[in-house]
Amino acid sequence: MGMGPVRGLLERLLGGRASGVSGADAGGDEGTGVAETERWLVVGLGNPGPKYAGNRHNVGFMVVDELAERGGHRWKAHKAHADVAEGRLAGTPAVLAKPRSYMNLSGGPVAGLSRFYKVPMERVVVVHDDMDIAFGALKLKRGGGAGGHNGLRSITSSLSGPDYLRVRVGVGRPPGRMDPAAYVLKDFSSTERKDLPLELARAADAVESLVTEGLERAQNSFHT
Repeated sequence: MGMGPVRGLLERLLGGRASGVSGADAGGDEGTGVAETERWLVVGLGNPGPKYAGNRHNVGFMVVDELAERGGHRWKAHKAHADVAEGRLAGTPAVLAKPRSYMNLSGGPVAGLSRFYKVPMERVVVVHDDMDIAFGALKLKRGGGAGGHNGLRSITSSLSGPDYLRVRVGVGRPPGRMDPAAYVLKDFSSTERKDLPLELARAADAVESLVTEGLERAQNSFHT
């Protein structure tokens, strides 16, 4: 799998342009012609608005933006308080999503989308930042605790369980005695931004592998 298009990515991270959401509320007919047993829900976590666009905490948004861009999928507003892009990931039916709530309230939109699209927990994938993993690395797993991540805590509560899939994108630990909460709400450093398009593309590749090849094969391919 290639890197995929990353045009304008650094401009978005620097707040140069908006998220590109378009279309009317997608709260209509649930019958899209896609078999319910095939569809996946891939949720990127972040905080809404240009103020947070380049933050480390928003790397989940960045990854699903990359997936939508490489597939030519358009974002539209959904009544579950999220932006969604419907299409296929490497040929597999999927819905990409970015909650429009703040991070610590991500669970409501995720649960609402899971119900609307009739996607069971085992086919829900959450892409999020992880301070326990170095920048430039990622890990994939199913289930587990929240590890202090408020978005995961909210999703686990709203889905009534932790057994969804996670793509954990490394952002590294804060330097010195910096407050971790302040660290994730800062933009990636200038050095990190040079490598960020490649890292986002690699994380997007990992999502596609997870959906099409399964967790074990994806772990074997992408764990470093």
